[in-house]
Amino acid sequence: MASLCFCSSPQLGQVLTSPLWWYLHEASAHSQCPLCVGYSPGAPQLPPQACCGMVWSANTHLGMCVPPGVQYGQLGTDVTLSCPGIRASSAVRWRRAGTTALPEGSAIQQGSLVLPSASQALGGTYSCHGKDGSLLHTVSLRLGHLPGVPFVSCRASDYENFSCSWTSSVETFLPTRYITTYRNKNGHVGLCLQDPSRPGTCTVHRSEFWSSYRLNITEVNPLGFSYRLLDVTMQAIIKPDPPEGLVVEPIPLAPRRLHVSWKYPSSWPKEPHFQLRFRLQYRPIIHRSWSVIETVNLSEVITDAFAGLEHVVQVSAKDFLDAGNWSEWSAEARATPVRDLASTASEETTTDARLESLAEEPSQAPNPEPINGSDPMEKMAVLVSLGIFAFFILAAVLVITILIWLRVRKHGKDKTKPSFLVAATHLKALPKAQIL
Repeated sequence: MASLCFCSSPQLGQVLTSPLWWYLHEASAHSQCPLCVGYSPGAPQLPPQACCGMVWSANTHLGMCVPPGVQYGQLGTDVTLSCPGIRASSAVRWRRAGTTALPEGSAIQQGSLVLPSASQALGGTYSCHGKDGSLLHTVSLRLGHLPGVPFVSCRASDYENFSCSWTSSVETFLPTRYITTYRNKNGHVGLCLQDPSRPGTCTVHRSEFWSSYRLNITEVNPLGFSYRLLDVTMQAIIKPDPPEGLVVEPIPLAPRRLHVSWKYPSSWPKEPHFQLRFRLQYRPIIHRSWSVIETVNLSEVITDAFAGLEHVVQVSAKDFLDAGNWSEWSAEARATPVRDLASTASEETTTDARLESLAEEPSQAPNPEPINGSDPMEKMAVLVSLGIFAFFILAAVLVITILIWLRVRKHGKDKTKPSFLVAATHLKALPKAQIL
Protein backbone atom coordinates (compact mmCIF):
# COMPACT_ATOMS: atom_id res chain seq x y z
CA MET A 1 0.00 0.00 0.00
CA ALA A 2 1.38 3.47 -0.81
CA SER A 3 1.18 6.72 1.08
CA LEU A 4 1.58 9.15 -1.82
CA CYS A 5 2.09 8.89 -5.53
CA PHE A 6 2.69 11.89 -7.76
CA CYS A 7 3.00 10.83 -11.37
CA SER A 8 3.40 12.57 -14.70
CA SER A 9 -0.32 12.69 -15.41
CA PRO A 10 -1.86 15.90 -16.85
CA GLN A 11 -3.54 16.58 -13.53
CA LEU A 12 -0.86 15.71 -11.00
CA GLY A 13 2.27 16.39 -13.02
CA GLN A 14 1.72 20.14 -12.54
CA VAL A 15 2.31 19.80 -8.83
CA LEU A 16 6.07 19.80 -9.32
CA THR A 17 8.08 22.45 -11.08
CA SER A 18 9.04 20.55 -14.23
CA PRO A 19 8.58 17.16 -15.97
CA LEU A 20 10.64 14.62 -14.04
CA TRP A 21 11.51 10.99 -14.11
CA TRP A 22 9.83 9.06 -11.36
CA TYR A 23 11.08 6.26 -9.24
CA LEU A 24 9.97 4.29 -6.25
CA HIS A 25 11.47 5.67 -3.07
CA GLU A 26 11.21 3.73 0.16
CA ALA A 27 9.51 5.78 2.83
CA SER A 28 10.75 6.14 6.39
CA ALA A 29 10.21 3.37 8.90
CA HIS A 30 7.04 4.89 10.36
CA SER A 31 5.31 4.82 6.95
CA GLN A 32 3.48 1.73 5.69
CA CYS A 33 4.03 2.33 2.01
CA PRO A 34 6.55 3.81 -0.44
CA LEU A 35 6.56 7.31 -1.83
CA CYS A 36 6.77 8.14 -5.50
CA VAL A 37 8.85 11.31 -5.85
CA GLY A 38 10.51 13.30 -8.59
CA TYR A 39 14.16 12.92 -9.42
CA SER A 40 16.50 14.65 -11.84
CA PRO A 41 17.77 12.91 -14.99
CA GLY A 42 20.56 10.42 -14.50
CA ALA A 43 19.13 8.88 -11.34
CA PRO A 44 17.86 5.28 -11.15
CA GLN A 45 14.57 5.32 -12.98
CA LEU A 46 11.38 3.36 -13.16
CA PRO A 47 8.57 4.04 -15.61
CA PRO A 48 5.60 5.88 -14.12
CA GLN A 49 3.49 2.74 -14.40
CA ALA A 50 5.76 0.95 -11.94
CA CYS A 51 4.77 3.38 -9.25
CA CYS A 52 1.33 4.46 -10.28
CA GLY A 53 0.13 1.03 -11.32
CA MET A 54 1.02 -0.29 -7.91
CA VAL A 55 -0.70 2.53 -6.07
CA TRP A 56 -3.63 3.38 -8.26
CA SER A 57 -4.68 -0.26 -8.33
CA ALA A 58 -5.24 0.16 -4.60
CA ASN A 59 -7.93 2.42 -3.22
CA THR A 60 -6.45 5.86 -3.95
CA HIS A 61 -7.83 9.35 -4.34
CA LEU A 62 -5.78 12.03 -6.11
CA GLY A 63 -2.55 10.23 -5.34
CA MET A 64 -3.08 9.83 -1.60
CA CYS A 65 -3.61 6.47 -0.03
CA VAL A 66 -7.11 5.74 1.24
CA PRO A 67 -7.18 2.96 3.84
CA PRO A 68 -9.65 0.12 3.12
CA GLY A 69 -13.14 0.80 4.44
CA VAL A 70 -12.64 4.60 4.58
CA GLN A 71 -14.33 7.20 2.38
CA TYR A 72 -13.59 10.91 2.43
CA GLY A 73 -16.15 13.58 1.63
CA GLN A 74 -16.15 17.36 1.27
CA LEU A 75 -18.08 19.37 3.82
CA GLY A 76 -21.09 21.23 2.44
CA THR A 77 -21.53 18.96 -0.60
CA ASP A 78 -23.68 15.94 -1.31
CA VAL A 79 -21.81 12.76 -0.34
CA THR A 80 -22.72 9.37 -1.84
CA LEU A 81 -21.85 6.10 -0.08
CA SER A 82 -21.91 3.08 -2.37
CA CYS A 83 -22.48 -0.54 -1.45
CA PRO A 84 -20.04 -2.48 -3.64
CA GLY A 85 -20.96 -5.85 -5.11
CA ILE A 86 -24.71 -5.29 -5.48
CA ARG A 87 -26.89 -4.49 -8.43
CA ALA A 88 -28.55 -1.07 -8.72
CA SER A 89 -31.98 -2.69 -8.59
CA SER A 90 -31.25 -4.76 -5.51
CA ALA A 91 -33.02 -3.91 -2.29
CA VAL A 92 -30.52 -2.53 0.20
CA ARG A 93 -30.89 -1.18 3.67
CA TRP A 94 -28.44 1.29 5.22
CA ARG A 95 -27.70 1.77 8.89
CA ARG A 96 -25.57 4.18 10.85
CA ALA A 97 -23.60 2.90 13.81
CA GLY A 98 -24.85 4.12 17.15
CA THR A 99 -28.23 5.31 15.89
CA THR A 100 -31.52 3.70 14.96
CA ALA A 101 -32.25 6.08 12.07
CA LEU A 102 -30.39 7.56 9.13
CA PRO A 103 -29.58 11.31 9.10
CA GLU A 104 -32.45 13.60 8.21
CA GLY A 105 -32.71 14.29 4.48
CA SER A 106 -30.69 11.25 3.43
CA ALA A 107 -31.98 9.00 0.63
CA ILE A 108 -31.17 5.63 -0.91
CA GLN A 109 -30.74 5.82 -4.68
CA GLN A 110 -29.93 2.67 -6.70
CA GLY A 111 -28.44 1.00 -3.65
CA SER A 112 -26.27 4.00 -2.64
CA LEU A 113 -26.84 6.29 0.34
CA VAL A 114 -26.89 10.02 -0.50
CA LEU A 115 -26.20 12.53 2.31
CA PRO A 116 -27.12 16.09 1.24
CA SER A 117 -24.99 19.10 2.29
CA ALA A 118 -22.80 16.98 4.54
CA SER A 119 -21.74 18.47 7.87
CA GLN A 120 -19.29 17.19 10.46
CA ALA A 121 -22.18 15.70 12.38
CA LEU A 122 -22.74 13.21 9.54
CA GLY A 123 -19.32 11.65 9.88
CA GLY A 124 -19.18 8.12 11.27
CA THR A 125 -19.56 4.47 10.32
CA TYR A 126 -22.25 3.34 7.90
CA SER A 127 -23.17 -0.18 6.78
CA CYS A 128 -25.31 -1.61 3.99
CA HIS A 129 -27.34 -4.82 4.42
CA GLY A 130 -29.24 -7.23 2.15
CA LYS A 131 -32.90 -8.20 2.33
CA ASP A 132 -32.15 -10.80 4.95
CA GLY A 133 -30.20 -8.30 7.09
CA SER A 134 -26.84 -9.76 6.23
CA LEU A 135 -23.93 -7.31 6.30
CA LEU A 136 -22.70 -6.45 2.81
CA HIS A 137 -20.29 -3.55 3.39
CA THR A 138 -19.08 -1.17 6.07
CA VAL A 139 -17.59 2.26 5.39
CA SER A 140 -16.21 4.94 7.69
CA LEU A 141 -17.06 8.43 6.44
CA ARG A 142 -14.62 11.25 7.18
CA LEU A 143 -15.53 14.78 6.16
CA GLY A 144 -13.32 17.80 5.61
CA HIS A 145 -12.22 20.57 3.27
CA LEU A 146 -10.00 20.84 0.21
CA PRO A 147 -6.47 22.12 0.95
CA GLY A 148 -5.93 25.86 0.84
CA VAL A 149 -2.87 27.63 -0.53
CA PRO A 150 -0.23 27.29 2.22
CA PHE A 151 1.57 30.27 3.74
CA VAL A 152 5.31 29.92 3.04
CA SER A 153 8.41 31.79 4.19
CA CYS A 154 12.10 31.04 3.68
CA ARG A 155 15.21 31.97 5.63
CA ALA A 156 18.93 31.31 5.33
CA SER A 157 20.95 31.27 8.54
CA ASP A 158 24.15 30.93 6.49
CA TYR A 159 25.28 30.99 2.84
CA GLU A 160 25.35 27.21 2.44
CA ASN A 161 21.76 26.15 3.19
CA PHE A 162 18.33 27.64 3.46
CA SER A 163 15.08 26.45 5.01
CA CYS A 164 11.43 27.09 4.29
CA SER A 165 8.50 26.76 6.66
CA TRP A 166 4.79 26.72 5.98
CA THR A 167 1.41 26.66 7.63
CA SER A 168 -1.91 25.60 6.20
CA SER A 169 -4.37 28.38 5.35
CA VAL A 170 -7.38 26.09 5.87
CA GLU A 171 -8.17 23.63 8.63
CA THR A 172 -9.16 20.63 6.53
CA PHE A 173 -9.87 18.06 9.30
CA LEU A 174 -8.26 15.45 7.03
CA PRO A 175 -4.83 13.76 6.88
CA THR A 176 -2.47 16.05 5.01
CA ARG A 177 0.91 15.58 3.35
CA TYR A 178 3.30 18.06 1.74
CA ILE A 179 5.45 17.77 -1.38
CA THR A 180 8.35 20.24 -1.30
CA THR A 181 10.52 20.82 -4.37
CA TYR A 182 12.66 23.57 -5.90
CA ARG A 183 14.13 24.67 -9.21
CA ASN A 184 17.18 26.97 -9.47
CA LYS A 185 17.96 29.43 -12.25
CA ASN A 186 20.02 26.78 -14.07
CA GLY A 187 16.96 24.55 -14.37
CA HIS A 188 18.09 22.00 -11.78
CA VAL A 189 15.13 20.53 -9.90
CA GLY A 190 15.41 18.80 -6.55
CA LEU A 191 13.69 18.04 -3.28
CA CYS A 192 13.52 20.43 -0.36
CA LEU A 193 14.18 17.79 2.29
CA GLN A 194 11.72 17.47 5.15
CA ASP A 195 12.83 16.50 8.65
CA PRO A 196 10.24 14.43 10.59
CA SER A 197 11.50 15.97 13.82
CA ARG A 198 10.64 19.45 12.53
CA PRO A 199 7.20 19.27 10.92
CA GLY A 200 6.27 22.12 8.61
CA THR A 201 9.84 22.80 7.47
CA CYS A 202 12.20 21.68 4.71
CA THR A 203 15.83 22.44 3.85
CA VAL A 204 17.78 22.93 0.63
CA HIS A 205 21.38 21.92 1.26
CA ARG A 206 24.46 23.18 -0.59
CA SER A 207 22.61 26.09 -2.08
CA GLU A 208 24.38 28.46 -4.44
CA PHE A 209 24.91 31.98 -3.12
CA TRP A 210 24.41 33.81 -6.41
CA SER A 211 21.52 31.65 -7.58
CA SER A 212 17.77 32.23 -7.32
CA TYR A 213 15.30 29.50 -6.45
CA ARG A 214 11.63 28.80 -7.06
CA LEU A 215 10.10 26.81 -4.21
CA ASN A 216 6.97 24.72 -4.68
CA ILE A 217 5.17 23.76 -1.46
CA THR A 218 2.19 21.54 -2.30
CA GLU A 219 -0.41 20.58 0.29
CA VAL A 220 -2.25 17.34 -0.43
CA ASN A 221 -5.15 15.57 1.24
CA PRO A 222 -7.57 12.87 0.03
CA LEU A 223 -9.82 15.50 -1.57
CA GLY A 224 -7.21 17.28 -3.68
CA PHE A 225 -4.16 19.51 -3.56
CA SER A 226 -3.10 23.16 -3.57
CA TYR A 227 0.33 24.70 -3.91
CA ARG A 228 2.33 27.87 -3.40
CA LEU A 229 5.23 28.98 -5.65
CA LEU A 230 7.77 31.25 -3.98
CA ASP A 231 10.81 32.88 -5.65
CA VAL A 232 13.76 33.51 -3.32
CA THR A 233 17.36 34.71 -3.55
CA MET A 234 19.98 34.01 -0.92
CA GLN A 235 20.87 37.70 -0.54
CA ALA A 236 17.27 38.59 0.33
CA ILE A 237 16.56 35.80 2.84
CA ILE A 238 19.88 35.70 4.70
CA LYS A 239 19.26 36.17 8.41
CA PRO A 240 21.97 34.97 10.79
CA ASP A 241 21.23 33.25 14.04
CA PRO A 242 21.76 35.46 17.13
CA PRO A 243 25.35 35.84 18.38
CA GLU A 244 26.35 33.45 21.14
CA GLY A 245 28.34 33.59 24.37
CA LEU A 246 27.36 37.13 25.38
CA VAL A 247 29.34 38.24 28.46
CA VAL A 248 29.06 41.61 30.25
CA GLU A 249 31.56 42.57 32.97
CA PRO A 250 32.23 45.71 35.04
CA ILE A 251 35.63 47.37 34.61
CA PRO A 252 37.54 47.94 37.89
CA LEU A 253 38.04 51.61 38.87
CA ALA A 254 35.77 52.66 35.97
CA PRO A 255 32.36 53.44 37.48
CA ARG A 256 30.65 54.25 34.16
CA ARG A 257 32.04 51.48 31.98
CA LEU A 258 31.03 47.91 31.08
CA HIS A 259 33.00 45.49 28.91
CA VAL A 260 30.85 43.41 26.52
CA SER A 261 32.03 40.44 24.42
CA TRP A 262 30.34 37.78 22.26
CA LYS A 263 30.99 35.12 19.59
CA TYR A 264 29.83 34.40 16.05
CA PRO A 265 26.76 32.14 15.85
CA SER A 266 27.90 28.53 15.51
CA SER A 267 25.74 28.12 12.37
CA TRP A 268 27.64 30.82 10.47
CA PRO A 269 30.35 29.47 8.10
CA LYS A 270 33.92 30.01 9.24
CA GLU A 271 34.94 31.80 6.04
CA PRO A 272 36.98 35.05 5.93
CA HIS A 273 34.86 36.46 3.08
CA PHE A 274 31.60 35.92 4.99
CA GLN A 275 31.81 38.43 7.83
CA LEU A 276 29.17 39.83 10.16
CA ARG A 277 28.60 43.19 11.74
CA PHE A 278 26.85 43.67 15.05
CA ARG A 279 24.68 46.06 16.97
CA LEU A 280 24.63 46.29 20.74
CA GLN A 281 21.69 47.57 22.74
CA TYR A 282 21.77 48.33 26.46
CA ARG A 283 19.79 50.13 29.13
CA PRO A 284 19.51 50.45 32.91
CA ILE A 285 16.92 48.04 34.25
CA ILE A 286 14.67 50.93 35.37
CA HIS A 287 14.69 52.54 31.93
CA ARG A 288 12.57 51.35 28.98
CA SER A 289 14.55 52.98 26.15
CA TRP A 290 17.63 51.36 24.63
CA SER A 291 20.91 52.91 23.60
CA VAL A 292 22.41 51.30 20.47
CA ILE A 293 25.99 50.88 19.25
CA GLU A 294 27.05 49.31 15.91
CA THR A 295 30.44 47.64 15.53
CA VAL A 296 32.34 45.06 13.48
CA ASN A 297 34.29 43.84 16.51
CA LEU A 298 33.51 40.98 18.87
CA SER A 299 33.74 43.22 21.93
CA GLU A 300 32.79 46.74 22.92
CA VAL A 301 33.12 49.04 25.94
CA ILE A 302 30.03 50.91 27.14
CA THR A 303 31.26 54.31 28.39
CA ASP A 304 28.04 55.97 29.60
CA ALA A 305 26.59 53.42 32.01
CA PHE A 306 25.20 54.49 35.40
CA ALA A 307 27.52 53.63 38.28
CA GLY A 308 26.09 51.09 40.70
CA LEU A 309 22.97 50.40 38.60
CA GLU A 310 22.31 47.04 36.91
CA HIS A 311 22.19 47.17 33.09
CA VAL A 312 20.60 44.82 30.50
CA VAL A 313 22.59 44.09 27.32
CA GLN A 314 21.72 42.26 24.05
CA VAL A 315 23.45 41.87 20.69
CA SER A 316 22.32 40.97 17.14
CA ALA A 317 24.12 40.30 13.85
CA LYS A 318 23.79 41.02 10.14
CA ASP A 319 25.77 40.30 6.98
CA PHE A 320 28.75 42.65 6.74
CA LEU A 321 27.65 43.86 3.28
CA ASP A 322 24.14 44.65 4.57
CA ALA A 323 22.42 41.78 2.75
CA GLY A 324 19.26 40.32 4.22
CA ASN A 325 18.02 41.09 7.71
CA TRP A 326 19.26 41.55 11.25
CA SER A 327 19.17 38.45 13.41
CA GLU A 328 16.94 38.18 16.42
CA TRP A 329 18.37 39.68 19.60
CA SER A 330 20.50 37.37 21.70
CA ALA A 331 19.51 36.29 25.18
CA GLU A 332 19.92 39.07 27.77
CA ALA A 333 23.06 39.47 29.86
CA ARG A 334 23.27 41.73 32.92
CA ALA A 335 26.00 43.47 34.86
CA THR A 336 26.43 46.39 37.27
CA PRO A 337 29.22 48.99 36.89
CA VAL A 338 31.36 49.55 40.00
CA ARG A 339 30.36 52.37 42.32
CA ASP A 340 32.29 55.65 42.34
CA LEU A 341 33.51 55.96 45.96
CA ALA A 342 34.59 59.56 45.45
CA SER A 343 31.10 60.80 44.64
CA THR A 344 29.47 63.01 47.26
CA ALA A 345 26.08 62.52 48.80
CA SER A 346 24.70 65.51 46.91
CA GLU A 347 25.82 64.04 43.59
CA GLU A 348 24.13 60.74 44.46
CA THR A 349 20.92 62.60 45.25
CA THR A 350 21.06 64.44 41.93
CA THR A 351 21.70 61.21 40.04
CA ASP A 352 18.83 59.42 41.78
CA ALA A 353 16.44 62.24 40.92
CA ARG A 354 17.56 62.18 37.30
CA LEU A 355 17.12 58.40 37.09
CA GLU A 356 13.62 58.65 38.56
CA SER A 357 12.66 61.18 35.90
CA LEU A 358 14.10 58.89 33.20
CA ALA A 359 12.13 55.93 34.56
CA GLU A 360 8.90 57.90 34.16
CA GLU A 361 9.48 58.54 30.44
CA PRO A 362 6.89 56.68 28.29
CA SER A 363 9.20 56.01 25.36
CA GLN A 364 9.46 52.37 24.33
CA ALA A 365 11.38 52.76 21.08
CA PRO A 366 15.15 52.20 20.93
CA ASN A 367 17.06 55.46 21.39
CA PRO A 368 20.45 55.55 19.70
CA GLU A 369 21.56 58.60 21.74
CA PRO A 370 23.53 58.03 24.95
CA ILE A 371 21.38 57.98 28.06
CA ASN A 372 23.62 60.45 29.89
CA GLY A 373 24.21 63.78 28.14
CA SER A 374 27.56 64.32 29.87
CA ASP A 375 30.59 63.44 27.79
CA PRO A 376 34.38 63.69 28.43
CA MET A 377 34.83 65.66 25.19
CA GLU A 378 32.21 68.18 26.28
CA LYS A 379 34.06 68.68 29.57
CA MET A 380 37.34 69.22 27.70
CA ALA A 381 35.67 71.75 25.39
CA VAL A 382 34.36 73.70 28.39
CA LEU A 383 37.80 73.77 30.00
CA VAL A 384 39.41 74.99 26.77
CA SER A 385 36.81 77.75 26.43
CA LEU A 386 37.40 78.90 30.00
CA GLY A 387 41.16 78.94 29.39
CA ILE A 388 40.78 81.07 26.27
CA PHE A 389 38.47 83.50 28.10
CA ALA A 390 40.93 83.83 30.98
CA PHE A 391 43.77 84.48 28.53
CA PHE A 392 41.92 87.39 26.92
CA ILE A 393 41.06 88.87 30.33
CA LEU A 394 44.70 88.72 31.43
CA ALA A 395 45.84 90.22 28.11
CA ALA A 396 43.38 93.12 28.49
CA VAL A 397 44.52 93.78 32.07
CA LEU A 398 48.15 93.71 30.94
CA VAL A 399 47.53 96.21 28.09
CA ILE A 400 45.66 98.60 30.42
CA THR A 401 48.48 98.37 32.98
CA ILE A 402 51.12 99.20 30.36
CA LEU A 403 49.13 102.23 29.10
CA ILE A 404 48.73 103.61 32.64
CA TRP A 405 52.42 103.11 33.33
CA LEU A 406 53.41 104.97 30.13
CA ARG A 407 51.12 107.89 31.02
CA VAL A 408 52.50 108.17 34.54
CA ARG A 409 56.03 108.04 33.28
CA LYS A 410 55.45 110.84 30.75
CA HIS A 411 53.88 113.05 33.39
CA GLY A 412 56.85 112.53 35.68
CA LYS A 413 59.32 113.63 33.01
CA ASP A 414 57.53 116.95 32.53
CA LYS A 415 57.89 117.79 36.24
CA THR A 416 61.67 117.21 36.28
CA LYS A 417 62.66 119.71 33.48
CA PRO A 418 65.33 122.55 34.58
CA SER A 419 63.86 125.98 35.69
CA PHE A 420 65.95 128.04 33.27
CA LEU A 421 64.56 126.04 30.37
CA VAL A 422 61.10 126.80 31.59
CA ALA A 423 61.87 130.59 31.88
CA ALA A 424 63.43 130.69 28.44
CA THR A 425 60.47 128.99 27.02
CA HIS A 426 58.23 131.50 28.73
CA LEU A 427 60.18 134.51 27.40
CA LYS A 428 60.15 133.08 23.95
CA ALA A 429 56.43 132.94 24.08
CA LEU A 430 56.01 136.68 25.11
CA PRO A 431 55.59 139.53 22.53
CA LYS A 432 58.68 141.59 21.64
CA ALA A 433 57.18 144.90 22.96
CA GLN A 434 56.59 143.33 26.29
CA ILE A 435 60.12 142.03 26.48
CA LEU A 436 61.60 145.54 25.71
